[in-house]
Amino acid sequence: MQQIRTIVATEFAQVNQLIVEQLQSNVPMVENVGHYIVDAGGKRLRPLLVLLSAAALGGCDQTQIKFAAVIEFIHTATLLHDDVVDISSLRRGRPTANAEFGNAPSVLVGDFLYTRAFQLMVQLGDMDILRHMADTTNTIAEGEVLQLTRAGDASTTEAQYLDVITRKTAVLFAAGCWGAAKLGGRDEQTRRGMREFGLNLGIAFQMIDDVLDYEGNPTTMGKNVGDDLTEGKPTLPLIHVLREGTEAEQALVRRAITEKTADQINDILAAVQRCGALDYTRAQAQRYHDLALAGLAQLPASGARTALEQITDLSINRDH
Repeated sequence: MQQIRTIVATEFAQVNQLIVEQLQSNVPMVENVGHYIVDAGGKRLRPLLVLLSAAALGGCDQTQIKFAAVIEFIHTATLLHDDVVDISSLRRGRPTANAEFGNAPSVLVGDFLYTRAFQLMVQLGDMDILRHMADTTNTIAEGEVLQLTRAGDASTTEAQYLDVITRKTAVLFAAGCWGAAKLGGRDEQTRRGMREFGLNLGIAFQMIDDVLDYEGNPTTMGKNVGDDLTEGKPTLPLIHVLREGTEAEQALVRRAITEKTADQINDILAAVQRCGALDYTRAQAQRYHDLALAGLAQLPASGARTALEQITDLSINRDH
């Protein structure tokens, strides 16, 4: 990722500076919580996709830098809200904002970040961007609610799972890539192609996240293996066990999802491995990875396009 960022190093630094500036508030709690989660780092993958998409399409200007900050603020707001909903205590290897400051401040500062993102978009003065991001943010919220209603539901199908991850994760990837093309003055076909690239990349990325919940290293991931299980999330590896596992394995996973418990995590890890659930999920992620790469074929050869291809490869070959 360090090498990939060098392609847009100057612009990336400007996005980070803008994020810090836009966290300023005369309410100290807003700045405290905002800086706590932003300073935790993370990949900054979504704003990086905006910058690289812009660069691959001919160049990155100040509107795209501002839009990259918008995308990161919306993502950060969803993290704050997610951790409260999931009662999470660890993210990126340290206590979550809700564990550190409490649930109420986390929710309210999440609201601040959402509204700050829309203030920045108003400054862009592009009604199409504003409309698209309003729809995207609404879809993300629907995805979060949908995930909540599916929690503890062992009858969730693969299609329903795909619907959830498309809404809650992939649409923001898609919006970032689409917005870079729109602000770059590109035609509808190019914008649509970039959106499809981002959407497929986001789906692949989330599927690997769900694999790592059952085989990842807690130290590198910054969260505990099996966290999704304690939240009763019927992710694709578990759905595969419920479809292909033995009766005993299916009963084991069904109980874990329904009761939202990881008390038999070792048995579940064994079941997930034995029936090939992680290999199946990786294969599905590979399929969306290939679709994402195909979407980049419209772009002229450049360092930025190569970087987007590398990010796509990294999305399915990572340990956190």
